[in-house]
Amino acid sequence: MDRTDRIHGIDEESQTPAPPVTFTGRKTLVAAAVAVVLIAGALLIRPAKAGDDARPPGPSERAAEAVGMGAPAAAVDLTALVADREKWVAAHPDDDASWAVLGAACLEQARRTADSAWFPKAEKALKRSLEVRPAEKGNFDAMTGMGALANARRDFGTGKKWGELVRAQAPRRWTAYPVLVDAYTGLGDYKAAQKATEQLLELRTGLAAYVRASQVYRDRGWREDAAVAMEHAAGAAKTPAEKAYALFRLGELSWERGDAAQALRLYEGSLRTDPAQAEALGGRARALAALGRDGEAVRDYRLALGRTPLPRLALELGELLDSLGRGEEARAPYGMLSALASRDDANGVDDDVVLGLYEADHGDPAAAVRRLSEEWTRHKSVQVADALGWALHQAGEDAAGLEYAKKATDLGLRSADFSFHRAMIERGLGDEAATRRHLEEAMRTNPHFSPLRAPLAKEALTAIGQPPPGGPENLLPTTPWVAPELPKAAPQPQPKPAAAKREKPEKPEKSAPKPEKPAPKPGTP
Repeated sequence: MDRTDRIHGIDEESQTPAPPVTFTGRKTLVAAAVAVVLIAGALLIRPAKAGDDARPPGPSERAAEAVGMGAPAAAVDLTALVADREKWVAAHPDDDASWAVLGAACLEQARRTADSAWFPKAEKALKRSLEVRPAEKGNFDAMTGMGALANARRDFGTGKKWGELVRAQAPRRWTAYPVLVDAYTGLGDYKAAQKATEQLLELRTGLAAYVRASQVYRDRGWREDAAVAMEHAAGAAKTPAEKAYALFRLGELSWERGDAAQALRLYEGSLRTDPAQAEALGGRARALAALGRDGEAVRDYRLALGRTPLPRLALELGELLDSLGRGEEARAPYGMLSALASRDDANGVDDDVVLGLYEADHGDPAAAVRRLSEEWTRHKSVQVADALGWALHQAGEDAAGLEYAKKATDLGLRSADFSFHRAMIERGLGDEAATRRHLEEAMRTNPHFSPLRAPLAKEALTAIGQPPPGGPENLLPTTPWVAPELPKAAPQPQPKPAAAKREKPEKPEKSAPKPEKPAPKPGTP
């Protein structure tokens, strides 16, 4: 019996009419048919990959997407991603893509936790990915990861090589350009960094691109452009971790231009968005110290060092305690700085700039000169130039130090620390005018740039005082100025007007004939 006969109520075997299908029965049949189709579809269609279905992405999927886009990932998501990829590659050791993702995740863990022990893990995973699929076969994810790893270790020459290798094979691959921007900046090639940023923005806009653009604009002294680019980065953020990172970077820009209150608001906004954003905790400590809230600043510095033990934060805490007359307490963070630098050195991280500044101010300036001179041969950035110039000044070599201080300040970056260092070097050379100019520039840029050096800048500016009245010697004439008698210009002959063309006068129009007077009547006088 066919489907049509059954629907019309005919049974072939019994030749008796089947019971009619009521409205309720029809609904039951339709529902059953739909259920069968759905079940069959579920059995036949393979499960979709992450991102292809309507399910919300899991923690590891969210973190994988973030690290693939060069964006910060949430701490819990990142932990889930590392565990997931480690388990996967243990069973699938020839999956080059998963090894590359694991390497990128370990690198992001190092950034978030400031634990350089993650760097060797990232390097091992990325190298394994390149073993499975070499660079010659286009393993771009692993190559990009190796470049980002080198930059994170401050080995910018190696970072540049990896970035340029990716660009040579795939010029339109946007992920190579953030690596190149960071590498060129670290090497001091700011023109190349700006060009790479422009290429990145042409290929792809988004958080990673806007963050690099903001950094390049800041290095050139274009503060407003840097702030606008970072605001674009905040607008492009898709997750709380990305938003918190952008707010932290906006706080750094506000701090550098001397607006401690605004910087504090931005740092706190970053911490509210993502409490695990420990870098913002260190920024908040810096802003609190500038606002005179020293107890809270010390507390936040210690909390930040507990979460992200960075040598720079240890140096800042030590100098804050020194400025408060708590020198004995300052020994602990200074000792921590040395321990952290030793740990980083064992993991391939270059902390020579921070160590050089510490040695110049609190240790052996001659050792700082040696350390930073070697660093200058590798990386000719403005940060290295400033630190080396200051170390030379502290070692008594002001003439040599001034050359490096000029390299640090002449590019355009507005840094109160850089201006202060140059001013003190110029003071050592006896150039009071230049000293005054750069001290005033430091105080205009950020009057609270350092709890130790900002008071010294104020004292030095007061000691130098204002320039004497009248300006430099021989600037004004000895006799009153008299306006010279200038010769009068000879009168110029006026050109004769051109003769007007004679035109024939137009004939006047004939007027209407006057009416003739009537003849007088006879007898009229």
